[in-house]
Amino acid sequence: MTYSFDIVACDASPKARGPERGPDRAPSGSQFHRRESRAEPASRIRISGRGRAAYTLVEMLVVLTIISLILGLVGPRVLNYLGESRVKTARLQIESFASALDLFYIDVGRYPSSSEGLAALVQRPGGVDIWNGPYVKGGRLPNDPWGKPYVYRFPVDHTPPYAIVSLGSDGQEGGVGAAADISNVEH
Repeated sequence: MTYSFDIVACDASPKARGPERGPDRAPSGSQFHRRESRAEPASRIRISGRGRAAYTLVEMLVVLTIISLILGLVGPRVLNYLGESRVKTARLQIESFASALDLFYIDVGRYPSSSEGLAALVQRPGGVDIWNGPYVKGGRLPNDPWGKPYVYRFPVDHTPPYAIVSLGSDGQEGGVGAAADISNVEH
């Protein structure tokens, strides 16, 4: 066991000194007394000063591992929701086109031909006397959620007699999942 000794200044008045206790006190009236204390082991010595708090490499690696695990679990779900929301957006836009085509039919007496396409909803087609368009809000045709134009076909052998199709994320006919075609016609 090791001991260290500090010399500490103190008030010599009897009131401040208090009762004499033990051998480590100086004789009465002295200005100094000896204080005995145990030295702290080197592992418990705390250094105070201007040291900056910092994270260790292990702590940063643990945090990065936790973040990557969370992203690995949550990321695919978020991407799946994004894909589903694009499909829902395409369905809503196709329904909006169907309503606009019905208004066109009421005014003109026919649906636009395949060659006129959906552009007939925003620009008067040739040879049409009564046209109260544009039938699409904003006066322009939106692309599908993947940035590609919608495909319009007329006539077709079902009701309604037209087909409005988004080719999905791959931009090609057919496909599965998010790449599947989206249409106003149920198969």
